[in-house]
Amino acid sequence: MMHPGLLLIALVSLMQLGCSNMFFIPMERLIRTPADIGLEYRDVEFRSSDGTPLHGWFLPAEGKARGSILFMHGNAENISTHIGSVYWLPAEGYNVFLFDYRGYGRSGGVPELHGVIRDAEAAIGQMVEIEETGYTPVIVYGQSIGAAIAIYAVAHSDYRRYIDALIAESAFSGYRRITREKLAAFWLTWPLQYPLSWTVSNQYDPIDAVAQIAPIPLLLVYSEEDVIVPAHHGQLLYEAAKEPKQLWRVPNGRHISVFARPQQRERLLDYLASIGRQ
Repeated sequence: MMHPGLLLIALVSLMQLGCSNMFFIPMERLIRTPADIGLEYRDVEFRSSDGTPLHGWFLPAEGKARGSILFMHGNAENISTHIGSVYWLPAEGYNVFLFDYRGYGRSGGVPELHGVIRDAEAAIGQMVEIEETGYTPVIVYGQSIGAAIAIYAVAHSDYRRYIDALIAESAFSGYRRITREKLAAFWLTWPLQYPLSWTVSNQYDPIDAVAQIAPIPLLLVYSEEDVIVPAHHGQLLYEAAKEPKQLWRVPNGRHISVFARPQQRERLLDYLASIGRQ
């Protein structure tokens, strides 16, 4: 076993080299397509504002579309696994556009926060250009880091006028704050929580952007037992946001697992049906 002192030195060195990018754990290989789970789809190829090629899937609604959802996934793997969070929505009458950030799946480039923010804005622009999304409410839905990115992107988007609601599930309130919490949770890195967290940029913190979402309706969703992004982040964001806003803190459940439950899916569908009538 490595001596604790040497382990600490190694850990510090690794984190200083990559602390700002530790939020991204991409996987290039697509392990399935929507067709593998019986969904109609088409590939969408587009580019970020710096020219980075991006890839996504468009899942058309079954029957007449009730709305269109742009999905921004979490920090690991790619859309071929994260489709598990949204595969059920086309059958409920919702178009879904999910895409991979740079470095994930079939998207080019290397993931880093500034570039991924660009990718989110490019995806919003692509969403409003898809023919099937016309004349339907457009909802941006992000999970975990995707929710944090979505808050900043929607707040600053040139396409805000096309967005009818933002759903942020398990969004953390700030990049430094969540880094500090994770470092504080382990005895070996507890003493480093403040110095190492300062290596992480707070330029795109959701807590600083969330007030600018209004008048777009904002729904914040958390599992009370989430140990990855604790629900107190939702309370901080809710207090900083302006109306119209809602905060759902759901008992039990793991990280980004709220809508795996039929009861919560029905609750979400009721919320989606209300978009445009708020």
